[in-house]
Amino acid sequence: MPPHKWTDESRDASCYYPDSTASRFRRPSSSSNSTGSQERSDDEADDEREAFCSGERPLIRSRGAGGAEDNDACCGFKTRHIFGFMGFLGFAVVYAMRVNLSVAIVAMVNQTAIPHTNSSVVDSDTCPMPEPNRNDSNINPQKEGEFVWDEATQGLVLGSFFYGYVLTQVPGGRMAELYGGKKIYGYGVLITALFTLLTPLAAHWDLPLLVLVRILEGMGEGVTYPAMHAMLAHWIPPLERNKFAAVVYAGSNIGTVISMPLAGWLCSLDFLGGWPSAFYIFGLLGILWFICWMYLVYDKPADHPRISCAEREYIERSLKVFSEANTHLEDEQDEEEEEQAIQAEVEVLAVPDRSRTQRLPVEEPIPWRSLLTSVPLWAILLTQCGQGWAFYTQLTELPTYMSNILHFDIQSNALLNAVPYLTAWFVGIACSALADWMLARRYISLLNSYKLWNTVASVVPSLGLIGIIYVGCDWVWVTFMLAGVGSFGGAVYAGNQMNHIALSPRYAGTMYGITNSAANICGFLAPYVIGLIINHRETLTQWHVVFWLAAGLNIAGNFIYLIFASAEEQSWSKARRRGITRRSLHA
Repeated sequence: MPPHKWTDESRDASCYYPDSTASRFRRPSSSSNSTGSQERSDDEADDEREAFCSGERPLIRSRGAGGAEDNDACCGFKTRHIFGFMGFLGFAVVYAMRVNLSVAIVAMVNQTAIPHTNSSVVDSDTCPMPEPNRNDSNINPQKEGEFVWDEATQGLVLGSFFYGYVLTQVPGGRMAELYGGKKIYGYGVLITALFTLLTPLAAHWDLPLLVLVRILEGMGEGVTYPAMHAMLAHWIPPLERNKFAAVVYAGSNIGTVISMPLAGWLCSLDFLGGWPSAFYIFGLLGILWFICWMYLVYDKPADHPRISCAEREYIERSLKVFSEANTHLEDEQDEEEEEQAIQAEVEVLAVPDRSRTQRLPVEEPIPWRSLLTSVPLWAILLTQCGQGWAFYTQLTELPTYMSNILHFDIQSNALLNAVPYLTAWFVGIACSALADWMLARRYISLLNSYKLWNTVASVVPSLGLIGIIYVGCDWVWVTFMLAGVGSFGGAVYAGNQMNHIALSPRYAGTMYGITNSAANICGFLAPYVIGLIINHRETLTQWHVVFWLAAGLNIAGNFIYLIFASAEEQSWSKARRRGITRRSLHA
């Protein structure tokens, strides 16, 4: 049973782990005669717990030194919301800089100068070209580009970004854990912006130089996701993580939604030479964002000079109790010692003391062997690889499919390719909010929640890719398969994305770097393999192979995740964290 009087610091842990947390805070009965009153007290505690977990009571009821309510604790835009908003904008900017080449390359390449071998195929294996006098606003002739790059070369250019992107994933996550995510994330976006500005110059100068610039741009952006993951572990209480991560990481969807049609429009103009303007504008936006980020955001709540005492106290207590609840599950022999340690820490955290919370434990070496042999971590890695292949097939190759197969002009092409990311954003937030609600109500366990939403994020979009095969040249149904069925890919934020923090809050950034590196290898493998599959044969049959491959890998990765996933903190993470916690308490 839970404690009789529920406190804010026990709420987050209790809603996820009601049984284990209850035993920790339960006060034993002094005599057997008090059994009846104890049962009534437990019933009252159950009602009170339900009120907290359902959100009917406030998360923060902080009081100032004089006992009055802290004015900053009332409803409003809090410091962690500013952090989340800036993180959202950061991902929007870096994704705008990442995907603009996928749109611009349609305007950069001279398709008529590339030899094709479609003469031997039957007419039913290609989509009909639009008639010159056809009154269709979606299908218009477009200007040919200045570069003669075949499909394999285009795949190399599009995939070169990910050569650099995978190199900095693990270092970025580890540096964020050691030195804080603010500078790592911020400078990562800045480097991406600077090399985005250099992209048009490199393209006109030499193809190898363009590939090098894209690799360096990818290296800058590669640190962003692991650094943000490490910051979320310090800033966001457990019961807010799914919704919060969905909003922050959804910046990638919004950046794609905005940049694709905007890049397509810019490429159709003569402003700054046409397609180069897409790189100049997004690069400048990245520099402007960097200036705001460095002023507004800090590594941890304890480092922020403008955060309210109420919010800082709530975040730190929520994270501490949730972390200790996990430790308690595996340390029954030390139950009494753990109880005393947690009570002491809660009492200390009740008084805002910046000097104490800023004193960090000595870092220990990363348990690389344990990480690399962790079966649940491999389950996350493999499902992310499947999702990554499907995602990058859509991100980098669908503009080419829309142009060469469905014969869309660049503006209509970019607009229709942006719609799926907008719908995925809405679905992602909705699924994450529903996931948090189900967890708070205890309708589902944390592990089953991860598995449920990961399955939705993998299987449903895969069915959309398969659907594209059967709808053929009907662009309305193609759009529905991508924007309607494919939008459920946004459920991934309530799926495996937060699983790293559950396995090891201490090494969440490093672990995310490992899995994201593997997933983004698909970023350069997918365009390269697709280029080999197409190989000058722009036919429906060849593109159907592309879509079958993406759907199959996505579903297979999810199947492995369902078997081997875990939501428990791993023993190698607990042992190290318990040792550091106890040393810090006795210091």
